[in-house]
Amino acid sequence: MSHLDALESEAVHIFREVAGEFERPVILFSGGKDSIVMLHLALKAFAPAPVPFALLHVDTGHNFPEVIDYRDRTVARHGLRLHVASVQEFIDRGELRERPDGTRNPLQTVPLLDAITSHRFDAVFGGGRRDEEKARAKERVFSLRDGFGGWDPRRQRPELWQLYNGRHAPGEHVRVFPLSNWTELDVWQYIEREGIELPSIYYAHRRKVFARDGMWLAPGEWGGPREGEAVEERLVRYRTVGDMSCTGAVDSDADTIAKVIAEIAASRLTERGATRADDKLSEAAMEDRKREGYF
Repeated sequence: MSHLDALESEAVHIFREVAGEFERPVILFSGGKDSIVMLHLALKAFAPAPVPFALLHVDTGHNFPEVIDYRDRTVARHGLRLHVASVQEFIDRGELRERPDGTRNPLQTVPLLDAITSHRFDAVFGGGRRDEEKARAKERVFSLRDGFGGWDPRRQRPELWQLYNGRHAPGEHVRVFPLSNWTELDVWQYIEREGIELPSIYYAHRRKVFARDGMWLAPGEWGGPREGEAVEERLVRYRTVGDMSCTGAVDSDADTIAKVIAEIAASRLTERGATRADDKLSEAAMEDRKREGYF
């Protein structure tokens, strides 16, 4: 058994375990590579039957068009149910306020928790990996969240011998991370092996961008660029996908999976560390958001 076979087997086991333990699971699906691989594994776990879970997308309103198009095509192709929690709707109702920097990633928590509560989801699959960021390295596969969606490291349970405890009190839920033991390189090698289609922005393409805080950001309705930030066309690709206001592109000529894998193997920066401005707001930005109910 190869290491990819072992990782796949573990993830399939986790999906089936959740199906047996919980009543209303849901898969967080953003159209990013990790959620795409997670959905592919869920399809494998229950084939030839359909996936017994709905999908949930927390839409910031500042998503890359290529990713939204991919999301909708995937839902239609597999006959899946999709719930969309819109940040823009919460802003329009006055329940959220735009940030001065224009980024909406930190605003996703309230719509996410509202969707979990209103649909009574008791298990929420996320595509987080332990190699992405130091706060995510503290997660268990089954991550218990309190009645407000908050994460408390002291309440997390041991997971010896792949035994997962999904017990939770009314109002609580569990976040489940089937890709916890995967790395970015594992994800790409699995995509290559399985022939999984991705949004085109993951591969090198020419795009208009501008420089801010050491990253190449895409101009858009979110408020970029500012005065003095010149827009130029460059050959870039995206290592991770999120809100346009905080997701940076990297200079790259990797227009095939083989070239992407070679590029990642040589990199010494994590994808979030290199290209996500929202993780640079403070030293503990991700952990603070997790305590408030973030992914």
